Amino acid sequence: MESVAELLKWVLENLNYWVVTIFMAIESSFIPFPSEAVVPPAAWKAMADDSMNIILVVVFATIGADLGALVNYYLAKWLGRPIVYKFANSRFGHMCLIDEEKVRHAEEYFRKHGAASTFFGRLIPAVRQLISIPAGLAGMKMGPFLLYTTLGAGIWNAILATLGYLIYRFTDLKTTNDVYVMATKYSHEIGYCILALAILAIAFIAYKGLKKKSQKK
Repeated sequence: MESVAELLKWVLENLNYWVVTIFMAIESSFIPFPSEAVVPPAAWKAMADDSMNIILVVVFATIGADLGALVNYYLAKWLGRPIVYKFANSRFGHMCLIDEEKVRHAEEYFRKHGAASTFFGRLIPAVRQLISIPAGLAGMKMGPFLLYTTLGAGIWNAILATLGYLIYRFTDLKTTNDVYVMATKYSHEIGYCILALAILAIAFIAYKGLKKKSQKK
């Protein structure tokens, strides 16, 4: 735990485009790392000292998220379901905060909502990091996978960057660590609001699809 705290401290003290890209790739893969420790503090820093541009923070964070998602996608595609579930049940998998129930939940979510789940899944807590695994297991085409992943990750990163901007604009916080703590508090609430909106959007799409089928009959 001490080494994790030291790593987190290092990230918060050394934020730049490379750090944003690398650690958002880590966050998007199966290795647990909070996006709240990267994007909101980087966006806040971009406003506070002009060392970065807030739009480029979102761009590089999204590139990192795509890279991490590709790691999960190809590992799942190459290893297959038995090994993925074996990993989820292993000690190392549990160290990465992955277990069989989480993988099964992500896979079920993907089956229910199809390719669009790659987009919506990037916006939903507890699904965001794992949604690439069922996409890889299902052999989803790379074009749509990258498109939906980029759109979903881009929106989430824009939300986190906006949170960092608002913290800069409306608080007197002085350190990236303080920004991270506040961003973590509010990002969870935002995530659950997005979950509710995603459920409504999926329900609407499903309703339109069923209505269209009934009209054809």
